[in-house]
Amino acid sequence: MRTLVCLFGFTPEQEKEIAAAAPGWKAVFAKPSDIDAALLREAEVVCGWHAVVENALAGGGDSRLRWVQTGSAGVDNVPLTELEKLGVTVTTASGVHPGPMAETAFAMLLSFTRNLHLSVRKQTERKWERFENYGELRGRTIGIVGAGQIGSEVARLAQAFGMRTLGVRRSGAAAAFFDRMTAMDGLDDVLAESDIVVNILPGTPETQRLFDAQRFARMKPDALFVNIGRGSSVDTDALVDALREGRLGGAGLDVFDPEPLPADHPLWEMDNVIVMPHIGGMTDHYKDRLAALFIENLQDYLKNGAPSRNVVDYRLSY
Repeated sequence: MRTLVCLFGFTPEQEKEIAAAAPGWKAVFAKPSDIDAALLREAEVVCGWHAVVENALAGGGDSRLRWVQTGSAGVDNVPLTELEKLGVTVTTASGVHPGPMAETAFAMLLSFTRNLHLSVRKQTERKWERFENYGELRGRTIGIVGAGQIGSEVARLAQAFGMRTLGVRRSGAAAAFFDRMTAMDGLDDVLAESDIVVNILPGTPETQRLFDAQRFARMKPDALFVNIGRGSSVDTDALVDALREGRLGGAGLDVFDPEPLPADHPLWEMDNVIVMPHIGGMTDHYKDRLAALFIENLQDYLKNGAPSRNVVDYRLSY
């Protein structure tokens, strides 16, 4: 009997829908801690990535695994090289996260322009205090680095706020909600022109520490930098230096390198930094959207032998 294993905590109703999409299959829904290696090696399809899957594959013995559906848009925590050698198809949860991630970016931007992050700190001290500078988003230029589905949603919201939108993507092809789009070779020009830079790049060898000291030097000294992509794309020491030396206006960070952010890290103490614990994609609609995506891909897998949405290109690592 063909087997699929789901490592997410889907609701009973969602589990029934998934099982119904694969008639005749053995469908197992369990926490990673409750599943053994033998069952994982038996699975043809796994929904969710966890160290227990990697350990099961590395433990020897034949594996029937042919497809992994991840629960995140990024796959930097997935051993792509090993899975490619095994002939395993990997699909991401791209498309599940644009709404909450774009709203996370704007939550941080509005906190900066209206000094909400500072007011919250004063609230804990019971202090009624106003600050010198209050701004607004209208009329500002936002540079969005990584103009995929999440970037497009950021751009849509930005235009609703009356902002000018610049985008950077691998292809450089024009896209809706962007006033101008450029390929990666135009990144430095976009950084120099933007009042706000939002990084949504995936974690790949090509993006490793892309935002380094030279890139931060290209930005305006009062620019805001928001990272909802991957921490590995930023040289954290260079970011700290730019903030300390007044060469950057502020940073809203949901991802870090290292992660979790160590308790003694200087970013915690900076008034012009917002630290969030990598929750940008979390939402109460997450399970519904992921289940729908998985079922759609599962139906394609059963009909055509392969899932159709969000298939990872091993050459690009995303």
